[in-house]
Amino acid sequence: MTAAVGVVGLGIMGGAMSASLVKAGFEVRGYDIAAARRSALRKAGGKPVASVADLRAGVIITSLPSAHALHSVCKEISSGIIVETSTLPIEDKIRARDLLAKKGIPLLDCPLSGTGAQAKTGDLVVFGSGDRKAFAKVVAVLKGFSRAQHYLGAFGNGCKMKYVANLMVAIHNVSAAEAFALGIKAGLSPRAIFEVQANSAGSSRMFQVRGPMMVKGRYHDVTMKNEVWQKDMKIIGDYARRLGVATPTFKASAGVYKAAMAQGFARQDTGAVCAVLERMSGIRRRKGHG
Repeated sequence: MTAAVGVVGLGIMGGAMSASLVKAGFEVRGYDIAAARRSALRKAGGKPVASVADLRAGVIITSLPSAHALHSVCKEISSGIIVETSTLPIEDKIRARDLLAKKGIPLLDCPLSGTGAQAKTGDLVVFGSGDRKAFAKVVAVLKGFSRAQHYLGAFGNGCKMKYVANLMVAIHNVSAAEAFALGIKAGLSPRAIFEVQANSAGSSRMFQVRGPMMVKGRYHDVTMKNEVWQKDMKIIGDYARRLGVATPTFKASAGVYKAAMAQGFARQDTGAVCAVLERMSGIRRRKGHG
């Protein structure tokens, strides 16, 4: 493959996607405001550039932390098909789409399902929406970093599906932590809990993905920071309220994530909700009790 792919935002997700695309044979040109992330791209075999305007690629993937960052990037983009993968409010993506449309540049709404750890292995699912012809042109690129690519129709449907997915992630992550807390308090080893329950009827993808860090009780190898997750929780909560949808379980999980923030886990993985529930349950792990 000789076509160049641009990536804007080389954080946990963008960096992993870039590395996967390099392995898939694409020439990857990337930009991030952080020099360390640009250096990481170079080590992975990609080509860091000095600005968004320098990307010059037929397909440009954006993986950004905020609507402000997206709109700033869109002002600098001058060509290509834009694959917007960030989790943001639909209205902010519409604003970005309309801004680029004035330049004749299509923007696709393509959020991703999967953690940073899954991104490293290409275990991501794309929720694509927007112009069908533009989507068809980027499928080969999407396959370079994901295991499944779904076209969902009208622009914004990708966001809607992402909100559904992340609502379940929020709940399943806390339910996994709650299960560990119960088992540990009952005298079972964390490792035994994971090995037995990972493929049980009550398991979930979040139990399987974050269970190993809950076994160790260490959350510094981040796949999603608690402080970033707060943004996603707010987006989902706001959207559900606008639709008048009852989300009692999601609301209950929100309290545990807020406790994680208050207890100093802001920059650690969301799996740290396990540590929060252990504290709430009066659990003190013995050293080596994994």
